[in-house]
Amino acid sequence: MKEWERMTSGRLYNPADPQIDKCHIRGLSLCDRFNRTPFSRERKKQRLLERLIPSCVGKDLGLFAPFYCEYGVNILVGKDCFINYNCVFLDIAPITLEDGVMVGANVTLATPLHPYLADERMIKEYPDGVHDLEYAAPITLKKNCWISSNATISGGVTVGENSIVAAGAVVLHDVPPNSIVGGVPARVIRTIDEADRIDVWNAYRTDRFPVSERNR
Repeated sequence: MKEWERMTSGRLYNPADPQIDKCHIRGLSLCDRFNRTPFSRERKKQRLLERLIPSCVGKDLGLFAPFYCEYGVNILVGKDCFINYNCVFLDIAPITLEDGVMVGANVTLATPLHPYLADERMIKEYPDGVHDLEYAAPITLKKNCWISSNATISGGVTVGENSIVAAGAVVLHDVPPNSIVGGVPARVIRTIDEADRIDVWNAYRTDRFPVSERNR
């Protein structure tokens, strides 16, 4: 098995492998070019985004620079997703955003994992050279999730459909569908239900404040 396949499948891998290093440099370079391209160069910026994240082609992804990732090709996006300013996607293992996912500013999605024991985590000499051995676990954001600003989601986590991760939360475990989670570490606060309905169109049309039945 090649090191790239080891990396993306969650096995221990050698990050100093030449193929991985080449893909890593490509991803970092495209990310840098995307971030440095002015917003006024809309077509060029979109082309760079599609090279960086090939899965976004034809998906109407909205992404505000600056944005940071390691490879880009391991980010899989559905339709009509949005990623706000200054997000970090460490896509060693796949990061999947299903349709309609919204990601707030300064969010970190971190798939990399390291051994807990320091002697296993450190760079050392192995039969194939001097390096460390790392691994990663995928992150999946199911349909219509909202990840609020400054949240961090760790490798191996799935956030359930329609759920909300509160601002500043650190998510270490799976989030059930239709739930609000918050805190460090994040815990379920409550379930989202009809009492949260604002009736957005009529509220907009009549210029009333967006207050749900729960908050009246």
